[in-house]
Amino acid sequence: MPSPSWDNLDAFLQADDFAIEATVTPQGGVARVVSGIFDEPYLNTQIGEYEADASQPRLNCKAADVADLRAKDTVEIEGQVYHLLTGPQFDGTGFAVLSLAKM
Repeated sequence: MPSPSWDNLDAFLQADDFAIEATVTPQGGVARVVSGIFDEPYLNTQIGEYEADASQPRLNCKAADVADLRAKDTVEIEGQVYHLLTGPQFDGTGFAVLSLAKM
């Protein structure tokens, strides 16, 4: 899905600002580096009297850079390896969210 013509997505993904570089590896494919914004929000859920603490890591990046990725592909961010939970979730603006799980 193309990004709007007035947006320069690379301007949002400068490593000298707040973006990071991640290495993505499709299953049976070749590893490559993409720029993205990493987030790992903390979640506290409660089911009845039980509580569970968890995080939900995700990487926001250009949709064109990750369009070929699928569930169970690997993403390495700052030495930590993650599995992709689903395919990229495209948001219609040229960005995609990768939902991750630590290996």
